[in-house]
Amino acid sequence: MGEKSFKTLVIIPVYNEEHRIKTVLERFREVEIGKVLVVNDGSTDSTPKVLKGFDVEVIHHPQREGVGSCIRDGIDYARKNGFQLVALMAGNGKDDPKEIPILLKPILKENFDYIQGSRYLEGGEAGNLPLARKLGIKAFTFLWSMLLRRRLTDVTNGFRAYKVSLFDDPKINIWQEWLSTYELEYYIHFWVLKLKHKFGEVPVSKIYPSRKKYSKIRPFLDWWPIVKPLFYLLLRIRK
Repeated sequence: MGEKSFKTLVIIPVYNEEHRIKTVLERFREVEIGKVLVVNDGSTDSTPKVLKGFDVEVIHHPQREGVGSCIRDGIDYARKNGFQLVALMAGNGKDDPKEIPILLKPILKENFDYIQGSRYLEGGEAGNLPLARKLGIKAFTFLWSMLLRRRLTDVTNGFRAYKVSLFDDPKINIWQEWLSTYELEYYIHFWVLKLKHKFGEVPVSKIYPSRKKYSKIRPFLDWWPIVKPLFYLLLRIRK
């Protein structure tokens, strides 16, 4: 398929980002990257009002369902509307829309199925990342590398791109109920590597706005949904 024939959808899950999503969407005025879809995950602040000021597609969840549910809705929208590529990015300003072409290039030029952004490859950047978080990311990524026998550098970075056709593989069943929160991205990561779809990493920046309130991932409470897909799938507890 020629490069110009690819339609790209940028999926941005958001929950209570009234102070940051405006800046994120304003940055898209400096780059032309397909269509932007914001999935508002039941925000209780003024996020919905802010979104009305931009020419983007919006899906509203009446209540919070989880980031996995947001991504699934985005992929479903892409499939129903003829998009061949999806790029995922954060709605809190950590990812730069100008770097989306870096994610897409290996898919367009070398027929990759999935490209993971990495802040730890040469040329990448991880500004304001707290030390404890950095150590956790490194340890988790090492665990993945060891168990799946593949050198990985940044498993937890949500800045990534997929071919939509990847989800035609019946082994990658993203519609399962247990994948509604943080599990989904790691579930996809596991099966792409296990099934030997064409996967690669590229250097990107991930700049945290500050060292305080830098993530909605709650210590301990949200770590298990991130960790469990690896063990559930290796132990064949889930498919």
